[in-house]
Amino acid sequence: MYDVVAGITVPDSTIARAATQLVRDTEDDLLYNHSRRVFFWGALAGERRGLKYDPELLYLGAMFHDMGLTKAYSSPNLRFEVDGANAAREFMKGYGVPERDIEDVWTAIALHTTPGIPEHMRPTIALVTAGVEMDVLGVGYHDFTHEQRDHVCTHHPREANFKESIIDHFAEGAIMKPETTFGNVKADVLALKDPNYKRMNFCSIILGSAWPS
Repeated sequence: MYDVVAGITVPDSTIARAATQLVRDTEDDLLYNHSRRVFFWGALAGERRGLKYDPELLYLGAMFHDMGLTKAYSSPNLRFEVDGANAAREFMKGYGVPERDIEDVWTAIALHTTPGIPEHMRPTIALVTAGVEMDVLGVGYHDFTHEQRDHVCTHHPREANFKESIIDHFAEGAIMKPETTFGNVKADVLALKDPNYKRMNFCSIILGSAWPS
């Protein structure tokens, strides 16, 4: 049976159903519902912008984008975005997905916290970030109708304390590997949540490098 929310149909292919089950079994309720909402916001944004996107690839990117925050898929030394991208890549390889499509999903996940770049790339990449930015940052909130927001959140509710809780999830995913926050938004997360965190400074690294001048 097809799942339709706010006029958007969730892909019902074998790989999409398997992805749903894997993420449902791996992530907690907050991350799972967030990932599903990301798909709907991304798809709605794509339709509003008139983009020709592949719903299945967008769905895979949305569903795997935070898998790197889970213990099952977190590595000891890679950014959580890369962990999630790698998880999606291995999963998609198992279903014989073409390499170009795998690369789009990998890139979409790897760049979803890097503002200013994804929106200039192919639709899968641009729309995963658009969905994330809507759900976490409220970017484009008023571009969606009240009915769209209500329908999506009725099916996949935002917890009453979602804002604080998602920050906590980000902190848990980075606190044991703070070096992965260099040059990205998770530095702000650890600065808020970890009293022992010290930011790496880009200019200090340049000035302190081995080069004589």
